[in-house]
Order: sequence, then C-alpha cells, then structure tokens
Amino acid sequence: MTRLWRRSLAAQFIFFMLLALALSQGIGFLTSWNARDQALRLAAKGEFLSRTGSLALLLESTPPELAPEILRVSDTAYTRFWISPDAPPDVPAWRATALGHLATPLPSVKQLHGKPVDQPPAPPAALPAGPAPDGAWADWRELPPQAWPLSRAAKFIYLDQAYGMGLAVRLENGAWLNAVYAKSVQNALWTPQSATSLAITALVLSVIAVIVARSVARPLRRLAAAAELLGRGETVEPLPETGPDDIRQTAEAFNRMQARLQRFVEDRTRMLAAIGHDLRTPLTSLRLRAEFVADPDVQEKMLKTIDEIQTMTEAALAFAREEATAERTRTVDLTALVESLCDDLADLGQDVTFLDSPRFSYRCRPDALRRSVRNLVENAVRYGERARVRIVKAADSIDIVVADDGPGIPDAHAERAFAPFFRLEHSRNRETGGVGLGLSIARTIARHHGGDITLATRPDGMTATISLPLASLAPQPPASQEPHPALASAARAMQPVRHAPGHLPTESNPS
Repeated sequence: MTRLWRRSLAAQFIFFMLLALALSQGIGFLTSWNARDQALRLAAKGEFLSRTGSLALLLESTPPELAPEILRVSDTAYTRFWISPDAPPDVPAWRATALGHLATPLPSVKQLHGKPVDQPPAPPAALPAGPAPDGAWADWRELPPQAWPLSRAAKFIYLDQAYGMGLAVRLENGAWLNAVYAKSVQNALWTPQSATSLAITALVLSVIAVIVARSVARPLRRLAAAAELLGRGETVEPLPETGPDDIRQTAEAFNRMQARLQRFVEDRTRMLAAIGHDLRTPLTSLRLRAEFVADPDVQEKMLKTIDEIQTMTEAALAFAREEATAERTRTVDLTALVESLCDDLADLGQDVTFLDSPRFSYRCRPDALRRSVRNLVENAVRYGERARVRIVKAADSIDIVVADDGPGIPDAHAERAFAPFFRLEHSRNRETGGVGLGLSIARTIARHHGGDITLATRPDGMTATISLPLASLAPQPPASQEPHPALASAARAMQPVRHAPGHLPTESNPS
C-alpha cells in the first residue's frame, strides 16, 4: 500500500478526494441532524394531535355507550386513549396511569368481535418507566385552539427527550379524553440510504480522480522519458505544448532548454574543431623552422615535442569528427555485440576471452558502445597481459565486466586516469601509451547511455565495469532515436572523464 501511495498519483488523488468527501458528508450529517430530529418531532406531534382531535369529535357525535368500543379500536401500537371524569392530575400521577394503559396489550380482531382466540395478544407500547426523564416537562402546558385541530384549549406535555407526549382535552359532556403517545422514531445517522448514497458518490469521485490523475501524469511521464533520452545524448522531438497552463509552461520550458543545449553543444563542438584545425598551421610552421636548427639534439627535441602536439591535435580532431556523426539508437543483442568484438580482437592475436554470459537485448548506439568496450579491452591487454570479458545482470544495471592481470594504478590516480590526455606513463611513447583519450571516450559513451564506468582493484589484477541502466532492456518509444550531432561532444567537453582503475589511458581511437 505504501509503495502504491508513493508511485501512483491516482491513488493520492483518490485518497484526498475520498477524505474530502468523508469530511463534507460528516459535516453535512451533523449540520442536518438537529433539523431532521426537529422535523420528525413536529411530524409525530402533528399526527398525535390530529388523531386525538378527530377522536374527540367522534366521541362527541356518537352515543356514550359506544365510547369504550371506539376507544378500543382507536388504540394503536404507540398510542392509547382513555376517558376520565376529572381533569388530568399532576404529571407523575397521570404518567403512571398512562404507563398502565400502555402496558395493556392490544386486542386482536377476533377479540374485538367477542370471539375466543388462541394467538397471544399484541405487545404493549413502550414508554420508559420510573421517574420522568430530564427532558420531560414538570407540569401541563396550555395548548391554545390555534395550535391544534379543535377550537378549544387542551393540556399538553412532553414525557421524555424523544417522542413521548401526553394530551388531555375536555369533551362537551364534561369528561376528559386522555391520550398518550409512545412511538420511538429511529433517527439513525447511518442508514442504508445514506450508505448507498455515500458509496455511489465515492465511486463517482474515484473515477473522476483517476481521469484527472492520468491527465496530469501522462505529460509528466512524457517529460520524464524525454529528459532521460536527452540526458543520454539523443535528440528528442519537442513535447506537445498543450493542456493547462502549468503543464503547457513546463513543456515549453523543456523545449526551450533542449534547444539551448543543442545550440551550446554545437558551438562547443565547432570551437573544438576550429581550434584543432587552426593548430595545424603553426605546427607546420614550427616543423619547418625546426629543420633549420643547427644543433641536432635541440632539433630532435623540438621535433619530438611538435610530434606530440600534432598527435594530440589529430586525436582531438578525430574525436570531434566522430561525435559530429549521428548514430541511430536501436535494439541489439548486447551479448552478441560484445562477443563478436572479443572474437575480432582474438583473431588479431590479442589474448581476449569472452566468458559464457546470458543473452540480453539492449537499446543503445551499438557502434559507440562497441568502441567503449574495445577501449577497455585493449587497455586490459596492453597493461594487464590478457582480458576476460563477461556480461552479468546486477540489481539495477547490466554490467560489462573486463578483468585483467595487470598491476593496476594507485588509488590516488583512479579518477584522474579518466581525465582527457591524462597518462600515468609520461613518455608519450606510442608504443607504451596513447594520448590519453581512450578511457575518457569510453566513460563518456557509457554516461551517454545513462550508465558509467567503475574500476576495482583485485589482488591479482584490475576490473573495469561498464554499468548500463536496466531501463533500456525494455523497448522504448521510437520518438527520438538519433542523437544530436553535437550533444555527445558537448557532454564530453562539460563532464570530466576518467580512466578505469588498473588501466592506463590508451589512444583516442584505439581501433
């Protein structure tokens, strides 16, 4: 449940809407409770007064000898009538008499006709016995003619806090008609009708909450997917700038950000290419002037320095040119990709072994990823004598593991080894090391796929691991498949790139 709450916007919408519904319904019930109770009291009182008034008129219009029978047939399960010669006594005495009449069971139909019956009599009406409750009146009150159906005054009293009532009215012959009402009206707060109403309302609000949550979550998911693809160096189609103002402005901001990043990356890439290109002219001039140096030792040192600068410049130009070429993102057999690379290097005489690994289909830029793996493998062979490659599935990533038997590098230089042009071997001899871009390129490619390269020291060698996100195992929408020509180079220019522990940097393009 907690996981659903954190991951589902619809669940949160439903919870808060149902909470609001419960609060509003509760407040509404409490507000209308007293009004409903008063309405029920008035309805019960009106029925009681109307029935008693009608009975009084009937008794006055019929012979006195029929009065007992009329009273018997007028009794109900919650009302009793009787005639007394005198005015009603004080309330406690009258209430005791009323309780006695209420305790008398109602006669059956056969009993009314004087026939013997076998079934038990109907149960008596219920009125609390004992002293009058706190809500009862202490004495009779005058009921004026305009307050009830007859044109004469009567005596009225409430017997309890609920619906117990008493009435006494004088008839034309001087006797008094007494009536007691003891119907218990259920004024329950929670009824089947209210439960059904609340359930229907909750269902309707839940459906509305799901619709609203999806309408909000859909553009957010689209934005998250676009941001993830953009972070991997892919070109993303502009998001639809529709919907409410908040969502539309978010999409507009993302589209503007993507456009600015693309312009920034293009400018950085062009600048890098221009610098590398412009360096060729002064290098050529320096080489020509070095040829006229008379001292052979000085001339050799100058030419070696010029060659070093020339090599670095060519590597930077190749780096920029390669990143200016867009590669399509597609789903490939990752295991077959790495295995074929290892076989190719083994055919060239390098000690490379691909260990048995499970098959994985992965969405990537295969040429770039192949180059990243090749840089690590060639470094392992060059500095660790041999390379053993395998692919494993970790908890949250797909790992391409390259292990060697080399001496490794000091921990203090582990991160610095990934910096562009950084080398632990300072001779700049192409036989003992490259220009120091190999691991920079490898890590940058891994990061453009949403992963990274990490290094670990073993007692018998070093291990370089390319970790790729599991998300790319599942097919992704083909909305944007081609990386922007300059996104990759910009990311490399803006991010410090590092070398794997245990490996020395190789050249910018080991292939």
